Amino acid sequence: MAKTVLIVDDSESIREVVNFTLQNEGYEVLVGVDGEDAQQFLDGRTIDIVITDLHMPNLDGLGLIRKIREIDAYKHIPILFLTTESQASKKMEAKQAGATGWIIKPFVPAKLLSAITRVLR
Repeated sequence: MAKTVLIVDDSESIREVVNFTLQNEGYEVLVGVDGEDAQQFLDGRTIDIVITDLHMPNLDGLGLIRKIREIDAYKHIPILFLTTESQASKKMEAKQAGATGWIIKPFVPAKLLSAITRVLR
């Protein structure tokens, strides 16, 4: 059965590239345009991994991670940050919120797939 990935990014072009990359690898993809929109998918359905941007309107990536970690069904799923930020302080803040890993934009699809494979083991 295909693994389900929730991608959350306010950039349409990033959503399209990530969605295309993942679907070509056989993943089922759910798409949220920001953290608030993404919460519609946190309804008990199986989500194997979340990939989220940091800077988004309405609810940013850190806020979304905190919300996800409050829901029992999603407490332990891997969450990757896909962002332009590379500061150690932001990485630490994301880790404290519950992020599993970090991917810097612009990303190479092969590196994204490698990171997903690593955290889904």
